[in-house]
Amino acid sequence: MHKVIKICGLDCAACAAELSEELAGVPGVTEAAADFINQRVSLAYEGQEALDRAIGIISHFEEVKIVDDNAPVKRERHIKELVSIALAAAFFVPAFVLDILGKNEWLVFGLFLASFFAAGWTVLWKVAANVPKVFKDGFHPLLFLDENLLMTVAAAGAFAIRENMEGAAVMLLYQIGELLQSIAVGSSRGAITRLMQMKSSSALRFSGEETVEVAPEELAEGDVILVRKGDKFPADSALLAGETSLDVKSLTGESYLKDVRAGDEILAGSVNAGEAVKARVLRPYGESAVAKILELVESSSAKKAKPEKFITKFARIYTPVVVLIALIIAVVPPLFEGNNFVKWLIPALDFLVISCPCALIISVPLTYFSGVGALARCGVLTKGAVYLDKLAAVKVAAFDKTGTLTEGRFSVGKVHGEARALALAAAAERLSSHPLAQAFSETETDVFAENAHEIAGMGVDCTIGGRRVLVGSARLMRENGVAFGEVESASVLVYVAEDGVFVGCVEIEDKLRPEAADALADLKRAGVQKLAVLTGDTERRAAEALGGLPIDEVCAGLLPAEKPQRAEKLKEAGVLMYVGDGINDTPVMAASDVSVAMGGLGSDAAVEASDFVLAGDNLSALPKAVRGAKKTRKIVAENIAFSIAVKVALMALSLLGLLPLWVAVLGDTGVMLLAVLNSMRMRRKLK
Repeated sequence: MHKVIKICGLDCAACAAELSEELAGVPGVTEAAADFINQRVSLAYEGQEALDRAIGIISHFEEVKIVDDNAPVKRERHIKELVSIALAAAFFVPAFVLDILGKNEWLVFGLFLASFFAAGWTVLWKVAANVPKVFKDGFHPLLFLDENLLMTVAAAGAFAIRENMEGAAVMLLYQIGELLQSIAVGSSRGAITRLMQMKSSSALRFSGEETVEVAPEELAEGDVILVRKGDKFPADSALLAGETSLDVKSLTGESYLKDVRAGDEILAGSVNAGEAVKARVLRPYGESAVAKILELVESSSAKKAKPEKFITKFARIYTPVVVLIALIIAVVPPLFEGNNFVKWLIPALDFLVISCPCALIISVPLTYFSGVGALARCGVLTKGAVYLDKLAAVKVAAFDKTGTLTEGRFSVGKVHGEARALALAAAAERLSSHPLAQAFSETETDVFAENAHEIAGMGVDCTIGGRRVLVGSARLMRENGVAFGEVESASVLVYVAEDGVFVGCVEIEDKLRPEAADALADLKRAGVQKLAVLTGDTERRAAEALGGLPIDEVCAGLLPAEKPQRAEKLKEAGVLMYVGDGINDTPVMAASDVSVAMGGLGSDAAVEASDFVLAGDNLSALPKAVRGAKKTRKIVAENIAFSIAVKVALMALSLLGLLPLWVAVLGDTGVMLLAVLNSMRMRRKLK
C-alpha cells in the first residue's frame, strides 16, 4: 500500500533525510521518502499497524505536523525567524559599538551573549532534542552530527576563547542565511503550489433543470455540468452545444486560447474563457488529465536522481569526518607548539563552520525540484527527478504515428467496393478497443457483430448474421487467404471480407498535428541526433502521411510485438526516447531508456508505463523539456563544482590562520545562497 502524507514544519534537507531514515526502520514500512520542499512524506507500507507507527514518528519529529490533505497551503511569513534576527541584531549592534570604543567589557560580553541566544535558541533546542535520539534503541552518534551542532560548537568555542563578537556573529549570520534559504525554497514551492491550483474546487451538476454544487470527485461519466465564464472544467468533458474558447495555459504552458465546438473533448483544468456552456462528463475526476498531472507532481520528488542520492549519502559520511579533522587541528599542532591550544582553536572552528555541507544538500534537490516545476509549466509532467538526467542524455527519439504525430481524430472517408462494407466495418469496430474504431462511432448500421476476437496489430475477426467477417489491415486479409486488390491511398485503410470473400475497403482519415514539423526540427536543435517513426502502416503509406517531417528513419509494417525489437536496434545509436499514446505502445515504452505518453488522448496504460507525460498532447513541449533537463543537469554540476571549490579554498585559508571566524560563517552562508540562487534559474520560462 502507498500513502502520501501532507506535513508542515520540515525545514531542511538534512532533517528530511533523518526522518526518512527513521521511517525506513519501522517494521512493515518498505519505502519512505520525506520531502522538505514539497512538505510531504511518501510511504509504502504493509498493514495499518505500520502506518500508525509511521504517523506517530512523523507527528513527534521536531516541529513537524501532519495537516489535512484539503487544507489550504498557508504562505510562510517567517515571523518567528524575523523576530529572532531583529532581536539578535538589537543586542549585537550596541555591543559591537561599545567593543570598538573599549567600553565596559562585561556589558559588551552580556550583549553579545544575549545576541547569541536570541539568534540561536532554535539551534540550541534542536541540538538538545537530538541527544535522546542518539541513545534510542542503541547508540547512533551520527544523528548528533548535523549543521546545528557545527554552529553551536563554533559559537561556543569563540566565546570560550573570549572572541565574543565572533561567537555572536556566527549564530546571527547563520540564522540570516537559513532565513534567506527558506524564502528561496518557499518561492520555488509556491511555483508548484500554483500548478496544483488547476484543480477545480467544485462543479455545477444538472439535476433536472436545476444545478447542484458538488465536489469534482462526485461527478460520474454521463453527468451534465454547467461551466460558467472563468470556471475550470472539473473533469474531462465533451461540449454539448455551441462553441467557446479555452485558456489551457495550466495544461500546455501556452498562453493562446483554444477554440472548441460541440462534440470536442475538453480536458479538466481548462478554463472557460467564453460564455457559460453545458458539457457532458466523459470520465470520472480520478481518471482525468488534471488528476494524473497532480498525482505525478505530488510523487515526482520521491524518485531522486543519482546526484541527489549521492549528496545525501555523502553528507552522512562527510560531517563526522570533518568534525574529526577539526578536532585533530585543535589538538595535534599545539602539542608541537608548547601546548598553545588557543592559537589553533580558531582555525579548527573555521574549518568546522566552512565544512558544513548545506550548500550541496539544499541546492542539488532544489535544482531538480525547480527543473520538475519548469517542465510542468510548459506542459510536461515527470514521474521523478531521476528521469531528468536520462532525458538530458537522449540522442535518439522514436515516435508512434497515429495519435502522436497525427491528431488521432479519425473520420470515415471514401468507401471502395460494395457500399455495405461500411456497415460491416462499423458493426465490427464497435467491439474493438483500437483507436481507429473511433472513426465508426457515428456511422449508422443495421447489423450487429458477435463473437468478436481482436487480433493485435491487424484487426477484428467476428460473426455478423451467422457469417464470419474480417475487418482490418491488408495483412489480415493476406494471412486469411482473402483475394483482394490493394487500394493506393495515403489514408489508413480498413479492408472488409465476408466468409473469405472481399467486400470492400474504407478509408480512415487522420491529419498530422500542426505543430509536428516545427517540434521535430526543434528537437534536433535541442541536441537529439536521430528521429524515427515506428508504425504498423505500410512503408509507402507511412512515407506519404509523414511527408514534410524531418524524419531520419521510418520503420513501417511493425506489429506491436516487433516495436520493442526495433527500439533495441535504435538504442545502439544512443539513449532512446519513445513517444506514444496507446495501450499497444506500453511494450516499446518499457524497452526504451526514456518514455513519453500523450496525457490527454493517451491511454491509462501508456501514461502508467511512461516516465514523462505531455499533459496537453502538444509536441512543441518536447524540445523545451529536453532543454530544461539539460539545463537542470548543468546547474547541478555547477553547484557541486562551485561549492566544493570555494569550501576547499576557505579551508586552506583557515588552516593558514588567515580567516576570521565570522568571515568563515559569511563564506559558508554565501556559498549556500549563491548555490540556491543559481538553482532558481530553473524557474525561468523554458524556450
